[in-house]
Amino acid sequence: MSTEFDNLERRLAERIRIERERRGWSLADLSNRSGVSRAMISKIEREESSPTAALLGRLSAAFGVTLSQLLASAEGGGGRLARLAEQERWTDPATGFQRRALTPPVPGGGPLELVWGDLPAGAEVAYPAAAYRMIGDQQILVVEGTLHFHQGTALYAMAPGDCLRLGPPEDCVFANPGPGPCRYVVAIVRRDP
Repeated sequence: MSTEFDNLERRLAERIRIERERRGWSLADLSNRSGVSRAMISKIEREESSPTAALLGRLSAAFGVTLSQLLASAEGGGGRLARLAEQERWTDPATGFQRRALTPPVPGGGPLELVWGDLPAGAEVAYPAAAYRMIGDQQILVVEGTLHFHQGTALYAMAPGDCLRLGPPEDCVFANPGPGPCRYVVAIVRRDP
């Protein structure tokens, strides 16, 4: 892995450190709350390692924010229009999954977030149930390809145009069994704090 971090990776590392310090947590505290090793958290904060989507899911759950909120706080931004060329893209170093924030980022976030997902063929990304506890409603709309969405013991095989409303928080896996990329939009409505 290159030691040269891009701007978003650098801001994400800083945001994780800020969120941890704002709560008065040590690296060990965050490790205990998230299940992520203290060494890995330290490497991320020092910009020596890029976090995976699954790891970010565990960290965001420990902070009590959605993964989208954690990423949006690192993305910055402002304004009411998020032009395609200006939408921040984050790529999971483990799977090649690419996430793009469609909703214009605003300080503190709004109640609704739209996120574009681009999952390569054969890739899968898992999130723990805790990553969903602060979400009031979440729906997935497949735009292209095939998505196998696992929520708990349920499997939903989805094709373009299919839309799924998630149930109560359970461990989830986004999997692309197809030969090409799977592209989808996730709509997230956060719970009131």
